[in-house]
Amino acid sequence: MSCIFCNIVSGSIPSRKVYETPNSLAFLDAFPLVRGHVLVIPTAHHVKIQEMTRQENADLFEAVKVVTEKVERLAPSSLVAIHNGKESGQEVPHVHVHIIPRKQEDGAGPVHSMFAKRPKLGEDEFAEILEILKK
Repeated sequence: MSCIFCNIVSGSIPSRKVYETPNSLAFLDAFPLVRGHVLVIPTAHHVKIQEMTRQENADLFEAVKVVTEKVERLAPSSLVAIHNGKESGQEVPHVHVHIIPRKQEDGAGPVHSMFAKRPKLGEDEFAEILEILKK
């Protein structure tokens, strides 16, 4: 297996497990952005969330809920984030949810601060996007 997360699931790479179900695993990020940064992954290999079964999705997001409650013992808030594909910033091609403790003084800012070039859309563009998404 060449997937680092699959190797963590199999036990060939050690991890600091926080929580585990038959379909999901949560562990401390080896390269945390802040103290308490946790990753939650499905135990089966999937690159994007839409590849997962309904049961796998339900299990993963229940695990995210449970682990978020645990992470917020370290800070008053948390950021829950998924990079869903390479173009979105996904560095490991295996679904993973970041749960990052947040404090006002951490300086990270809101998700909107990631996008310096935000579009100004007209009604026609909103209508076109809406039509594509509703199909």
